[in-house]
Parts: sequence; C-alpha cells; structure tokens
Amino acid sequence: MDIGTISLVLMLGLILLLAIGMPLGFASAILAVGVLVMKFEPQLLTAPWTFGEGILTGRPGSGPLNILAQRIYGLLTDYVLISIPLFIFMAALLERSGIAKDMYSSLNVWLNRTRGGIAIVTSIMAVIMAAMSGIIGGEVVLLGLIALPQMLRLGYNQNLAIGTICASGSLGTMIPPSIVLIIYGLITETSIKALFTASFLPGFMLASFIIIYIIIRTQLRPEDAPLPEPVEGEPYGLEKAKLFGAFLCVLLAGFATALFLRALFFELSGQNAANTGEAFAYGTADWLPWFGGMVVFAFVMMFGVLGRARTALGWKLGKGLVAPIVVIGVVMGSIYGGITGITEAAGMGALAVLIIAIFRGEASFELVWDSLMRTLKSTGTIIWVTIGATALAGAYTIAGGPTYVADFIVGSELPTMGIILMMMLILLFMGAFMDWVGIVLLIIPVFLPIVQRLPIEEIGLLGELNPRHVAIWFGVVFCMNMQVSFLSPPFGPAAFYLKSVAPPHISLTDIFKGFLPFIGIQLCALSVLLIWPPIVSLLLP
Repeated sequence: MDIGTISLVLMLGLILLLAIGMPLGFASAILAVGVLVMKFEPQLLTAPWTFGEGILTGRPGSGPLNILAQRIYGLLTDYVLISIPLFIFMAALLERSGIAKDMYSSLNVWLNRTRGGIAIVTSIMAVIMAAMSGIIGGEVVLLGLIALPQMLRLGYNQNLAIGTICASGSLGTMIPPSIVLIIYGLITETSIKALFTASFLPGFMLASFIIIYIIIRTQLRPEDAPLPEPVEGEPYGLEKAKLFGAFLCVLLAGFATALFLRALFFELSGQNAANTGEAFAYGTADWLPWFGGMVVFAFVMMFGVLGRARTALGWKLGKGLVAPIVVIGVVMGSIYGGITGITEAAGMGALAVLIIAIFRGEASFELVWDSLMRTLKSTGTIIWVTIGATALAGAYTIAGGPTYVADFIVGSELPTMGIILMMMLILLFMGAFMDWVGIVLLIIPVFLPIVQRLPIEEIGLLGELNPRHVAIWFGVVFCMNMQVSFLSPPFGPAAFYLKSVAPPHISLTDIFKGFLPFIGIQLCALSVLLIWPPIVSLLLP
C-alpha cells in the first residue's frame, strides 16, 4: 500500500478512535500495528490465514518490529526521563503542603491595595510555581483553590478571574523546568539545558503580557477588580515600600553571605587551585570584597536606615516567599551552575521541598503517600502515551511517512513563512483535540526535519536565526502552541482542571468564555516568536 493512502487511513483512524473515547496511548499503539501491516504485510488484511509468511510475522523480533522495539526501548531508558516523576512529585508536595498558600499570602500583602492586585498576585504566583516544578494541571487546581474564592469574594469579574487562573496556571509549559521541553529535547535529541535557556525570555514575555492585560483592563474597567476594604493597622503607601525594602535587604544579606562563604570555602580548601580548568564561577578571592560589601550594605540598610522593628515586620510579612525562592535556587541554580544535570536537579528540588515541609511541621506519612500516588498516576499516564505515540511515530517513520509529508509540504511552493504558518495551524488544531505528549511524539518528528530544510534567512521577519538554534527555536514555538492548546475548546485541559475545584455555579461554558482574551494574548506571544525568531538566542552562548 502506498504511503499516501496509509497517511490518510492513519489520520482518519486517529480521529475516529479519539472520538469514541479510546485513550491516546492505546489508539496510537493500535494504529502503529495497522501502519506496519499496511506497509509491510498488507495480505494480513485480505487473507489473514497467511499469518507467518510475511516480513512481520515470518520472523518475529526482526525487521521493522525490531527497529520499532529498539526505538521504544531507547526512549524509555533515557536517564533524563527520570526527571519527570521527580518534578511531578515535587509539584504534588508543594500543592499539599502550606508552602504555596503562604507564598500567596505574602504576595498579597504587597499588592492588595493595587487595582487588580489579586489577579496580578495570582499571575506572579503561577510564574514562581512554574519555575519550581513545571507541572500544569497542579498549578491550575492549586490557584483555583486559593485564588478563585478570594477574587470572587472581592467582586472580581468572573471571566477575568477564570482566565487569569488558567492562562497563568499553564505557564509551566513555557517556563523552565518545563516537562514539555524535556520530552521535546528527548525526542529531537536537542540540549534540554539550551531549551530551558531559550524559553526564559518568551516565557516571561508571555507572563508579562498577561499582567499588562490585567493592569490595563482593571484601569479601564475598575468595576472588574474592586479594591478590598482597608484593614486597620495595615501598612500602605511609603511605609509599605519601606517594609518591602527591608524584606529585600534580608534576602540580599542571606544570599550575599552564602556566596561569600562559598567563595571563601573554595579558596581556603584549595579547590580553585586544584581545578585544572577554569576556577569556580563567583568562587575566587576576587569576589570576596564584593560579596562582603553587599552583606555590609544590607545590614546597614536593615539596622541603620530602615530600623530593627521595620526589618522584623518586613520579614514577617514576606517570609512566605523564602521557601519558593530556595527551591527555585536549588533547581535552576544546580542546572545553570553546572553542579548537576536535569535529573539530579529534579531530585534535589523534591528533596528540598520535603525538607522545608519537615521544618515547617507539615510533613507526614499521608502527605508523602498522597504525593507518591499522584506521581504514580500522572507518570503512568505519560509513560503509556509515550509508548503508544512512540510506536506510531516509529512505524510511520519506517514506512516513509516523514519523507512523504516533507516532500508534499516543501513541494507545495508555499513561501517559507507560509509553510511555518501552516504548521502552526496544524499544531493549534491538533492541540484542541489531543494531549501535548502525543503531539510532540507524533508531529514533531515529521515537522522538525522540514523546518531544518527551510532557508534560514527566510524564517521570521526581523533578524536572522542562528542555524545552530533552529531546533531550539522550533521547540520554544511548539511550547507556545501548547500554551494555547491548554485553553482551546472543546478539550482544553485547563478548563477541566479548574472545573474540578470551581464553585457549582461556574459551568464549563463560563470557563471557556473567560479564556477568549487570554487565548488572544497567547497568540500575540506566538506571533512575536514567529516575527522575531532571534529572541530565543539572546541568552544562548
């Protein structure tokens, strides 16, 4: 059977199986077998009694089946894959402990007298949560439990509250350590550290777009975000700014002291001299006066300028932010400091959250057990989808599908940006009906080789993308597409996550209605990546 017919049968079969409710992992596995049969032993369909006489059934374990098995085995035994359950476990611990709730309370202290402040706090909290774990569903549920009742109680516009929670809660797709980027890196053999670095600016750009929209909307329509009633004795104005400054000085003192002691240790222990390569970054004697000066400056500000009482109150109001900052520092600092890889950083982050929960007196057998069970369920779902989708992608590749699709698209005589826009439409359409795991495993192996064949100077409208960064850029663009898919009807998963914890009077229709302006914001961010591709290269070496 020719590959064009196989491609048509595959597309229709996938739509049909998903429409009748078959899980993506099983649907993909069934279609993988179907593709191999149609390509290498089609007589099984017309004459099943010939079983054992063809390429597939004559010598089991060899030929296409052996190639497929090796592909699946290679993916599932990749060491980086272990980071996924570790990040999920860390997110589960964060959700069930009081760390996230205290973080929300601390952020709320500083912004509660700002128009739209609760919505802004929700977005900032989502960014911090994304930078800690990169899990999307847990963030939406957590924000729905903590922020939604607060915004509805204060009289916030329901659509604004819903859209803010779900759009911000989906930022884990873009902001490192993103599991979407990890899977993309595994599939395409792209540096995951480079993907994390490249996604920083686009991720924070999208978060900034959301916050700017909230500020503009609440200024134009104050009734959408009423200010809460002032509380007696609550600091405001210049005094609140001084308290926040005192809290920042405490953080600066702690951070600078840690860097000072680190550099002192490397010098006194002789590790800098023993290092055959470059000395440890920020760990030489040249940095000791700088770090020492920062410590002295912080203490002078705390006790000489701002005062001991103000510093103590500032610390009390803001200390809920310390634990998340520590976790982010452990995870991202260990990756970009060259201390560990992605997998080890995930393990260190999970351990850090567990230790913080122990010191806070919140650790218990039930907490750990519930987190482990959630990790098992989430990881099991991802692994089964990974097996099925990898089998289907591998079978389609062996049958010559990617070459057929590439020749069809490149031979369509569309301009370069026309081809890329066509891919974006396909990704957005697939994202409305499929899970991102299936899309990255099924679509990316077909699309990425096509993008790499396009003239590099014709990608984008502003600036020119470095040829070494094409796979990285396309990975970030893919993640931005998946951002949109989390809100896209009819199967936008963020809607169902929020519905599970929303008040009964909020229907799925209400939730999807609240998504509309935020989908527009996400498409604007996607447009920036398409118009100005070098944005992903600004932080890359």
